[in-house]
Amino acid sequence: MSDHSIQGVGLGLRSQHYAHILEHQPDVPWFEALADNYLGDGGLPLYHLEQIRKDYPLTFHAVGMSLGSSDPLDVDYLRKLKALTQRFESAWLSDHLSWSRSNGQVANDLLPMPYTTEAAQHVSDRIQQAQEVLGQRLVIENVSSYLSYSMDAMTEWAFLMEVVERADCLILLDINNIYVSAMNHGFEPLPYLEAIPVERVVEMHLAGYEDTGDLLFDTHGQAVHPPVWALYRAALQRFGKRPTLIEWDTDIPAFEVLQHEAQIAERHQQEVHHAQAA
Repeated sequence: MSDHSIQGVGLGLRSQHYAHILEHQPDVPWFEALADNYLGDGGLPLYHLEQIRKDYPLTFHAVGMSLGSSDPLDVDYLRKLKALTQRFESAWLSDHLSWSRSNGQVANDLLPMPYTTEAAQHVSDRIQQAQEVLGQRLVIENVSSYLSYSMDAMTEWAFLMEVVERADCLILLDINNIYVSAMNHGFEPLPYLEAIPVERVVEMHLAGYEDTGDLLFDTHGQAVHPPVWALYRAALQRFGKRPTLIEWDTDIPAFEVLQHEAQIAERHQQEVHHAQAA
């Protein structure tokens, strides 16, 4: 899957910035919208999204598929997502390699999978089912984690690769999540990047974490930290100039702050590209 309208460094679309975007039409190549915020039949969110879509390409990012759950897939939810992506002609739809629902109860978090062959088969089967309902290949994001399972039989990146190969889906590679999980679990992040096939990655995410001293938390509430920028440069060297998104979900700052983060990412893209071309 590729869409040539999605290039460069985009921004996560947040309601706090609707007015600024519509008034100033900032120089942003694309926006990523949180699909779950736009599944209603009407209202201001959809109205604003329609206005913004007139000037900007969109991708959609979902959080509610719970692809790793043992509960049945929510087909009604998937059909709403399909209608949304078709209505706004989004370049692609992404969700997470995680679970958040069990026995009808929903956790307020994206929980990691156990890294076993059985779990890989389970979640890849569900991704295939979701893709059939959606009528498109999904883009699956690696999540940050703060716990591991005693049954784990492989690395996180080996698990990710087994899932995407079985399901024939694509990858949204979250660079911040790789770094957070690496620091929390004590593994080196570079082998993670080296294990991912270049052709599977269609997008990368960048965000800020919170350091509590004992753990790093993927809060999406700060600027991107220096070690994540360094890992992003390594990712650019391996995957090239993939569409990249700046995520900022809590303590959301002025729009200009997000644009500044995007400019830093663009500078890294250009520097790595020029160095490789030299």
